[in-house]
Amino acid sequence: MPYAHDPVGVLDSGLGGLSVLKALMAELPCERFLYCADCAHTPWGDKSEAFVVERTRAISRFLIDRGAKAVVLACNTATAAAADILRREAAVPVIGIEPAVKPAAAQTRSGVIGVLATRRTTESARYRSLLERFCRGVRVVTVAAPGLMECVERGDLTGPETRRLLEKYLAPILQAGADQLVLGCTHYPFLSGLIAEIAGPGVALLEPGRPVALVTRRRLQDLGLLNAGEPLSPRLTCCVSGAEKHAPILNRMLAGNFTAAEAFAAGEIAELPV
Repeated sequence: MPYAHDPVGVLDSGLGGLSVLKALMAELPCERFLYCADCAHTPWGDKSEAFVVERTRAISRFLIDRGAKAVVLACNTATAAAADILRREAAVPVIGIEPAVKPAAAQTRSGVIGVLATRRTTESARYRSLLERFCRGVRVVTVAAPGLMECVERGDLTGPETRRLLEKYLAPILQAGADQLVLGCTHYPFLSGLIAEIAGPGVALLEPGRPVALVTRRRLQDLGLLNAGEPLSPRLTCCVSGAEKHAPILNRMLAGNFTAAEAFAAGEIAELPV
C-alpha cells in the first residue's frame, strides 16, 4: 500500500523527462522523486511498440519495487504505447503525457497548428484520437523529427546540427502559417530557446510539463497520497541505464535546469538495470 511519504516515480527513455521533472518539483515542493532515464536504449521513438511496452513495464516495476506511490510517464512514446496497459496492471496511479493539441487548437487564430513529435507518437492510435477529438476545423501540420532527441541526449542544444534539423522540421509548419507549436516530445523543451528564435515571436510554444504536474497533484490529492508536511529528503534520486557513459551528461543537464538544492539535496545517481 502506498503512503504519502513515498516518492513519486518518473520515467523517460532518456533525459527529456527532466523537463517534466522540473515542473513536478516546482508544483509538488514537499515530495521526493525517483527519476529513471533509460539512456542505454534511447531513443524509444524509433523502436517497436512491443519494445516500448516491455521496457516501460520493466522500469515501472523498478520504480514501484522501490516504493513509488505513483508513476509519471514523462514520455509521449511510452504513454502512447503503454499507459493503458500499465493502468490495468499497476497498483499505483499512472499519469501519462500527451501532445498539447487540445489547447493549441483552442488558442489558434490562424487556424493552423504545428506538432513536432517522434515517429512512434505521430503514428500512434492515441495521437490520431487526439486529432479527431480536438482538431476538427483546424489544420494540423504534424512533423516527425528524428535526430532532435539525440541532440538533447548529448547536450547539444544550440549547435549547428541541432539548428539544421530544427530549420528543416519547422519549415513546413511555418510555411503553413501555424501560430501554435506543440512540442510533442519531452526532450524538445530543452530546445525551446532555439525553436523560438527560428519560429519567431508570432508562434506560441506549448510545453507539456506544467499540465502533467497539475494532473499529478490532483491525482495524489484525490487518493490521499499528497505529502502536505515538511519537504522530504533526499529530494531526488536519479537512476540511469548506461550510467558510466550518461551520468556526466545527466549531471550537466540537471545543473543547467535546477538549482543544486532542487537537484541533489542528498541525492544520488544509481544504475538502472539494462
